[in-house]
Amino acid sequence: MKQKRPAIFYLDLLRCVASFAVVAIHVLGPFRYLYGEIPDSDWLAAMGINSATRWAVPVFIMISGALLLSSDRHFNCEHYLSKRLAKVAIPFVGWSFIYAFVGGFVAGSWSSDLTMKMIENSANEPVWYHLWFFYDFLPLYFVIPFLAPLLKKISPELSKLIVIILLLLFLMNWLKVESFLRQNLVLYTGYLILGWYLYNRDNSKELKYWLIAGVSMLLLNFFGSWQLALENGQYSSFYMGYKTLNTVLIAAMLFVLAQRYANKIRGKLRMLISVIAKYSLGIYLLHPLLLIPVRDLDNGYYAWFGSNWLAIPIIALVVMLLSLLCTILLAKVPFFKRLVP
Repeated sequence: MKQKRPAIFYLDLLRCVASFAVVAIHVLGPFRYLYGEIPDSDWLAAMGINSATRWAVPVFIMISGALLLSSDRHFNCEHYLSKRLAKVAIPFVGWSFIYAFVGGFVAGSWSSDLTMKMIENSANEPVWYHLWFFYDFLPLYFVIPFLAPLLKKISPELSKLIVIILLLLFLMNWLKVESFLRQNLVLYTGYLILGWYLYNRDNSKELKYWLIAGVSMLLLNFFGSWQLALENGQYSSFYMGYKTLNTVLIAAMLFVLAQRYANKIRGKLRMLISVIAKYSLGIYLLHPLLLIPVRDLDNGYYAWFGSNWLAIPIIALVVMLLSLLCTILLAKVPFFKRLVP
């Protein structure tokens, strides 16, 4: 009988917190570029939460690297394409059509021409803002089958050197040093390898170093972004990149922290975290639908809380839980089940 891979709770915890972080990034989205137009406290809340959550997408990629690059399953092309790749590709295509249909609504009426234009352009640009992830994530599935057997053969010392080289590449990208290696496929493959590396070793001895590096980068993100805004009079995304050294160090810190302390979580909270993790892809795909009215600042949803320091995390939590409920319900319908795996 085929045995299912046992759940690894610290990876579930990472999926859960990354899901919340992604939703929070999209909740705060309308405020990032309003420096000087809204109260400083509200802008600082949006910028600060943004600077503290940019690791979310990289963590999802690291989890994929940890599991897919460590698999002992003998490679079977048909199984890989129909089970692994299709599990991500089918939801991407399906939700692209859904969001194209939604995007066709303008001023209370639906335009088929606008929907068709969005579908036609989807080969090169995402139909909805959050779907950009799949344009960089899907190509990684064609790297993994070639990368996995190579990593199994290298020594621990060589794997350390590879990680050091990757960190240098992320630094080069952050500083915009010209190189043919500054390609999305190369850098996101770096996250796959980092996830594999941390997953397959005991990181307890290095935990304090990852902690120092990660916390330092979190502080740099917040105060650095604030300083750039003061100097330039506008928001800067310099510290917000997904493929920069600061984000890598924060993501790695969270990975090893979860690895070390996740099993201290017990009871109903542990069960809830596992449920959220199970439906994390569905939450990612569905939650922007719930945010359509929220992100319209004229509706005043944020103002209910009096401060963005409260509004952003509370709205993010509520939207994540509502998205979870919707995803669970959709998963019970055979027609929609493959759209929310």
